[in-house]
Amino acid sequence: MNYVDGFVAAVPTANREQYIQHARDAAEVFKEHGALRVVECWGDDVPEGKVTSFPLAVQCRPDETVIFSWLLWPSRVVRDRGMAKVMEDPRLQPDVNPMPFDGKRLIYGGFEVVVDE
Repeated sequence: MNYVDGFVAAVPTANREQYIQHARDAAEVFKEHGALRVVECWGDDVPEGKVTSFPLAVQCRPDETVIFSWLLWPSRVVRDRGMAKVMEDPRLQPDVNPMPFDGKRLIYGGFEVVVDE
């Protein structure tokens, strides 16, 4: 069964094009190291809740937009091996391809697919 890495972050709205380029560059690297698919989504209808919400979770500021992305891997084994290589890939090092957002507010996790219909 496939494995998914999911991400939510707040990106300065003014950095939209920079973020898209960053994501395209990263997608190439992830796919070279085993990811089957990379999906990046720019928030369009992301309401702020009173108790929980995407904006609250990432402490989204008025001049920021929430992004939601995921990577599809063939398995957890491939993901673990591939992610280790991605983290060491020189093309994604901060001095070469800096994140155009506050990485301290990035939420991420790995998920076992249990339903895929």
